[in-house]
Amino acid sequence: MPYVITDKCLGEVYANCTEVCPVNCIHPGQYKGQSFMVIDPNECTDCTSCFTACPIGAIVENAGKNPEYAKINTELAPAFKSNPQVTARPSNDPPKRPENKLIDLKKA
Repeated sequence: MPYVITDKCLGEVYANCTEVCPVNCIHPGQYKGQSFMVIDPNECTDCTSCFTACPIGAIVENAGKNPEYAKINTELAPAFKSNPQVTARPSNDPPKRPENKLIDLKKA
């Protein structure tokens, strides 16, 4: 099952995941008027690279962990695919949204 980017990414977009994805299946765009990233489920190879690169834990291992955002990723992926990639934020940059917290990527 492909990985899924959740609402924690909405307005954050660290984009560290794009730098490590070996198949370039992660695409940026606008959702609900904010920057967001999606994983194209038709391209994801379940390699785990994105999951371990996200400094706020905005990526889950499969659609069953967040069915709502799995559907959103699937629906938005075709439109986001043609968008230019974004520059990654430093993984130690404090989250923009107060409910998001940095996680220790070495322990994740």
